[in-house]
Amino acid sequence: MINWRTTIQDWLGNSALRPLFFGRRRWMLNVLAVLLIAVGSVGGGWLIVEVGVLPAIALWVALGLFVWIVSDIEIAYGGVIGVITLLPFASLPFSIGFRPTFLDVALVGLFFVWLLPYGLGEEQRFVATPLGAPVLVFTFLAIGTFVAGLGHAALTVTLIRRFAETLLSLALFFLVVNTVRDVGRLGRLMRWLILGATAAAFLGIVLYFLPDALTMRLLSALRYLGYPSGVGVLRYIRDDPSLMQRATSTSVDPNVLGSLLNLALAMTVPQLFAQRPLLPRWLIVVCLGLMGVCLGLTISRGSMVAMILAVLAIGVLRYRKLLPWFAAVLLLILILPWTQAYLTHFLEGVQLQDLSMKMRLGEYKDAFILIRRYPLLGVGFAGAPDIDIYTAVASVYLTIAEQMGLIGLAVFLVIAAMLLVRFWRWRKVAEMSPELEPLWYGLHAAIIGGLMAGLSDRYFFSLDFHHSVTLFWLIVGLATAAVQIASASAHEAPNVEGAGCEPRAS
Repeated sequence: MINWRTTIQDWLGNSALRPLFFGRRRWMLNVLAVLLIAVGSVGGGWLIVEVGVLPAIALWVALGLFVWIVSDIEIAYGGVIGVITLLPFASLPFSIGFRPTFLDVALVGLFFVWLLPYGLGEEQRFVATPLGAPVLVFTFLAIGTFVAGLGHAALTVTLIRRFAETLLSLALFFLVVNTVRDVGRLGRLMRWLILGATAAAFLGIVLYFLPDALTMRLLSALRYLGYPSGVGVLRYIRDDPSLMQRATSTSVDPNVLGSLLNLALAMTVPQLFAQRPLLPRWLIVVCLGLMGVCLGLTISRGSMVAMILAVLAIGVLRYRKLLPWFAAVLLLILILPWTQAYLTHFLEGVQLQDLSMKMRLGEYKDAFILIRRYPLLGVGFAGAPDIDIYTAVASVYLTIAEQMGLIGLAVFLVIAAMLLVRFWRWRKVAEMSPELEPLWYGLHAAIIGGLMAGLSDRYFFSLDFHHSVTLFWLIVGLATAAVQIASASAHEAPNVEGAGCEPRAS
C-alpha cells in the first residue's frame, strides 16, 4: 500500500512548500488551495464569458506554473532567468487594470518562496551585507524622488506598475544574498544564465538568417504575449532597411539583446580555464561562439566595447592565457571581408560621424541642461517638468542623475565602488577555491561590462526595461553572495591571506 505521506515528503524534499504540508501551520495549505481554486474558477469563468477560452486557459496554465515555481526556490530562480533571457517582454493575454508580465509572475513566485519560511517562523536568519546599506539608501531615495516627481506629472497605472517593478528588481539583491549561500547554488544559477543567453543568441542568429518574411511571421506570432508585430519587428541601423539588419532574437530591440549578451559573455569566458567548468568545455566554446556571433549581429557598439573591456580586464588580472586568443579574435575581425561593413559602422561611431552618435551627443547635452536645473534630487520618474527638456538619455549614469539627482548618482557610484573594492580585497581567497574562482571572475567581469555599457545605454536603469534592471541587480546580488562565500571560507581558514579584512555578515 502506498504511503502517501512519505511519497509527498520525498517529492517536496527541501521545498518551500514543505512547511505547509508537514509544518506546524498546515492549515495554511488549505487557505492557499482555496485561494488558487477561487482565482482559477472565478477568473477563468469571467475570462471565458468576457474574452474567450484562450485567456482562461492561459490563466489556468499560469496558476499551474506558479504552483510549480513556488515548489522550489531554484525552480523559481530558473523561471525568472528563463523569462529574462527568452521572453523578456511577454505578458499575460488579459488585463487586471494592467497586463501582468511573465517576469512579474516569476518574481512574485520567487519572493513568495523566499518569504514563506519567515512568515511560518521556519527561518529567522537574515544576511545583512556591507553592500546592503547603500542599496537600501538607493531604494528609499528612488521612492522619495518618485513621490516628489508627482508634483509635476499625473500618476498613472502604467507608471505605478513600472516603478513597482523597479523596486522589486532592487529588492532582488536582498533575496539573492539571503538564498545563495554556497558555491553549488551559485554555479547552478550561473549555468542557467549562460544557457538562457546562449539559447537567446541561437534564436537571434537563426531569425537573422531566415528569409525576412518568415522571420517577420515568426516574431509576429508573439503578439498574443504582448509583443509587437508586423514589419517593425525587423530592425535595421537607424531603422533604415537600406542599411544593415540587426539581430533581435526575442528581445525586440537589438541593443537590449546586446546588453544581455555583454553580461553573459563576460560571465562565461572564465569557464574556459575552470578546473571543473559549469558545462563541458566544448559546450562552453559553443556557447561563447554563438553569443559572440549574435552580439556582432546586433551591431550594438556600446555592448561590444563594454564586453571587450570586461574580458580584457579579467585577462590582465587573472587569465593571461586568454590574451593571445583575444588578440587573434580581434585580428580576425579586422581582416575578414564580411566584418568590414561592421568595422566601418563602428569607426563612424568612434569618430562621431554617423547620425546615431550625433543624436546621442544631443541627448547628453540636453541631459546636462536638465541636471543643472534640478541638480540634487532630479525630476523623478514621471517625466520632466519643463516642456523644453526630457528624461530619455542613453546612459545609466545620466538617467539616474536626471531622475534621482546627483545625490542618487553618488549613491549608485558608491555601490559600484564597493562592488569593485570588495572584489579586489577578497580575490586571493576566491582564487584558492577551484570551484569559486571562475564564478568569482565571471560575475565581476559581468559587473564591469554592465558598468561600462551604462556609459552609452540606459537599459540597466530604465522603467521601460524591467528585465534588464532585474538582470543587473541579480548579478550584483550573485557577486555579493560570492564575496560572502569567500568571506566564510576565510573565517574557516584564518591563515588565508586576506582573511579578516572585513567582518562576516550575520
